[in-house]
Amino acid sequence: MEKIKYGIVSTAQVVPRFIEGVRLSGTGEVVAISSRTFEAAQKFATDYGIAKAYGSHDALYGDAEVDVIYIATYNKGHFAEAEKALLAGKHVLLEKPFTLTLAEAETLFAIAKRQHLFLMEAQKSVFLPLTSLIKSVVQSDEIGDILSVNSVTAYASIDHISWFKDLDAGGGTVHFMLPYALSYLQYIFDAKVSEYSGISDMVSGESDSQAKVLLKLDNGVLTDIFLTTKVGLDKVMTIQGTKGKVVIPEFWRAKSATIYDLGGQVVRHLDAPFESDFVYEVQHVNQLILAGEVASPIMTDEMTLSGVGVMDALYQSWTIDKI
Repeated sequence: MEKIKYGIVSTAQVVPRFIEGVRLSGTGEVVAISSRTFEAAQKFATDYGIAKAYGSHDALYGDAEVDVIYIATYNKGHFAEAEKALLAGKHVLLEKPFTLTLAEAETLFAIAKRQHLFLMEAQKSVFLPLTSLIKSVVQSDEIGDILSVNSVTAYASIDHISWFKDLDAGGGTVHFMLPYALSYLQYIFDAKVSEYSGISDMVSGESDSQAKVLLKLDNGVLTDIFLTTKVGLDKVMTIQGTKGKVVIPEFWRAKSATIYDLGGQVVRHLDAPFESDFVYEVQHVNQLILAGEVASPIMTDEMTLSGVGVMDALYQSWTIDKI
């Protein structure tokens, strides 16, 4: 069977899990990795059994064996590296947040279209088996008409991310946490974001340590999203309908969820275990590239542009307020 050959930009924390997903996909293979220094890339390649290591990302883009580049650099680096990879003739899977501005996102999709190359935001949550079950529930009458969604993503510490407080580098709770919800909600409801607003806890010169974002989807569903790095809370999304609700712990990597009636009694559990939360996304990408497709019908360009547009506008409004 023909396999899609991946080159990986960065040795970030997420990369080992992505490699596992590629290897479990059955249709993919990681053949090269790059880092800012050859020594770092070589050590990582040795540790994870990758054949080739490069001390520059440009050298990786010039590798004729590589079909697709997976980019997991720090957030500000996403646009520049994706642009170079596309111009070098490589398909690209770009980690979230896709870019820091809407203009950058539009530029990348325009280049990909012109080059006839595959480009997709890496949003593993929409490809998980449980996500399909959730989508079936909300589009049925099991919990009635959907009224609202409440989502909490909270981490007590982000000290391991040295640049998290640097807004210019792409730090902040909205850049790190909101992309999951923006894509997930658009996907499960087959709806677009029609209105949005937000407030943040942002010290002048730093990124947001907390944010509250309100969305209205064009199907009428109202959404309240709370993001924080000040306290460790249960990370839960609750979808409320007129007949009951669905509660999803850590929706972006969930294996299970619970349906309750209006009285708070458990109706049933939804279970969809997996070995890797990246494998389904990788299989999707591989299938499309092997078929000669250049865009995903699931994680669509429109969903990405909508999400980046929301984040870009929120940050613009918050930084203007600080001037």
